[in-house]
Amino acid sequence: VAAALRAMPARTAHPWTVAELARVAAVSRSTLAARFKDRVGKGPLEYLTEWRIELAADQIRRGGETVATIARAVGYGSESAFSVAFKRTTGLSPRAYRSHLTRAG
Repeated sequence: VAAALRAMPARTAHPWTVAELARVAAVSRSTLAARFKDRVGKGPLEYLTEWRIELAADQIRRGGETVATIARAVGYGSESAFSVAFKRTTGLSPRAYRSHLTRAG
């Protein structure tokens, strides 16, 4: 699990799969999934998605980048897929999140 956790931030934009993370950790996919859930509390891709959204939210807070640029930087091939994941995780679209920060700040 530690090897997979180190690999994700080392290549943030990489399109990770469970199979690839399992290879990095030198275990089977099912073993990685079970150990990951046991140690981290969620599956590897769920963890990866939440981590990427946290990075993206931080970039949105700092400002200066477009949503499309942030989406690519955190591993999403399309702004649309990123927006869906962001809203599912935070409850707000990236633009609504940015707007909320602007009004609150």
